Parts: sequence; structure tokens; C-alpha cells
Amino acid sequence: MEELWVRLGETRYRVERPFGEVPGASQGGVSDVTVNAQGHIFVLLRRDPLLTAPTPAVIELAPDGRRLRAWGEEIADAHMLACHPVTQEVFVVDRDAHEVRRYSAGGTFLGALGLRHRPGEPFSHPTDVAFMPGGEIIVTDGYGNAQVHIFSADGERLRSLGKLGTLPGEFLTPHSVCAIDAERFVVVDRENHRLQVFTLGGDLVDLWTGFFRPQSVWSDGQHVYVTDAVPSLSLLSHAGARISRCRPVLNGAHGLHGDPKTGCLFLAEGSPSRVTRLTPEAD
Repeated sequence: MEELWVRLGETRYRVERPFGEVPGASQGGVSDVTVNAQGHIFVLLRRDPLLTAPTPAVIELAPDGRRLRAWGEEIADAHMLACHPVTQEVFVVDRDAHEVRRYSAGGTFLGALGLRHRPGEPFSHPTDVAFMPGGEIIVTDGYGNAQVHIFSADGERLRSLGKLGTLPGEFLTPHSVCAIDAERFVVVDRENHRLQVFTLGGDLVDLWTGFFRPQSVWSDGQHVYVTDAVPSLSLLSHAGARISRCRPVLNGAHGLHGDPKTGCLFLAEGSPSRVTRLTPEAD
């Protein structure tokens, strides 16, 4: 069988797809992927709760792709997820239920941000969640409010920023978010075809352009990775300078995460539904 390779910066990656024991699309389409501190991969599956019977929304894979467990049948509209870097809890954005749900690594429900099925309290179709080094929780509230909310580590809402629009500091669809250092985070503003960089205090400090419908963003602490609908995967410096880009998927990746220990990158593809792994290889 033919092999495929891509290059980002100085690193060459072997393309592996599909990766892992992930159910077929009949049980939900792949929407996002994340990796915890032990190198376990959590794959998020999205279904239409009004048309399909409940099935597990979260699939946990071992580093070699073996399926370990599945849970989250009660999640209505799984959009994005993230593992807390300290507690290893899994936060799942239940978009059309207007809630960010918090689980143990094994799938036990622990609580939530927002009120379930209560749009505007405070979420209206949220999209993503990320954690700052100081413990603050950032939630992009993308399809209804077009805002970003900053919570304390205890879940108290500290501030909200942004509104619907195209001016700097405004959003059409804030779709993904990640921390890039102790004080700054970057928001994917998808339909404005840009990323916006903010401080924890809510100040806009930079705009990164040159993308077509960017979808997801992740940082390894040294660089920033961005997927878009070109489709491409871009490598940027923490100052937003583009280093290089490649085309590792067929139709664009909705979700993106990496494993800093192995250097592997994982891409959540919706069409066709699967996970792609990029494994760094020596030239």
C-alpha cells in the first residue's frame, strides 16, 4: 500500500488514516479529538439527538489506537472536548444543549458550566473549551452569542467579550480556542477567516489572517497549529508568523490536538468520518 508524507517546518510526518478503533458513521460522525497526559486519545462523536438513538459520544483509545472504553450516551450534540491538564477531567461541549459538561477520565459526570437546555444562561450554542496555565477556563460561545466567556478555575464567570460582527474584537463564529502562554489565548473566528488573540483581561492584541474558514487551533507550547477548509494544516510561531503548511486530510479537519511527548498530531475529520494521525519520522 502506498505511503503518504507531509512536512511542517523541519518535521516530516507519516500520514495514517483511519487511525484507531473508532465506530463507523452510523454511531456518529467524528467531531473532535484530544490527548491527555498519559497519551490516551479521546475521540468525540456527534449525532442528531432528534433522529438517532443514544450512543456513546466519547471513545477513549490507547496510544496504539486500541479502544479502551466508551461513554457519554446522554450528550446531545457533541461538538468539541478538552482534557484538563492537571485533573485529567474531560470537558465536553454539548453545543445545542447549551452546556459544557465535566467528566472524570473514566466518564463519570461531575458537573457543568451553563444550564442545560437553557439558551442564553449563559451559553447559546457553545463550540469549544480550553484551559489557561493559571486555571482559568475559556469557552467560545459560537453560534448564538458570538462571544467568548472567561471563567475562574472554580467555574465563576469572570467576564465575557465580543459580539456578532466583522470588526476587530467581534466574531461571526468563534469556533475554537487555545492558550498560547500564561496571559494570552487565541480564538478561531471561522467565518471571518481569521484568528484573534486576547489577553485574560479581554484586550485584543493581535489578528492573524490568511486562512479560509479556520476550524481548530492547538499549541504545543512552542508553536501554534491551525486547520482550515482549504484544506490545510498550518504551523505558526507564537507571534502568529506562518512557518509552513501542508495538506494531510481530504476535506478539512474539524478538530485538532497533539501529543507533546510523541510529537504526533491527531486530526478529527468529519467527511469522511475518521481520525488521522500524523507521526513524526526521521528523514
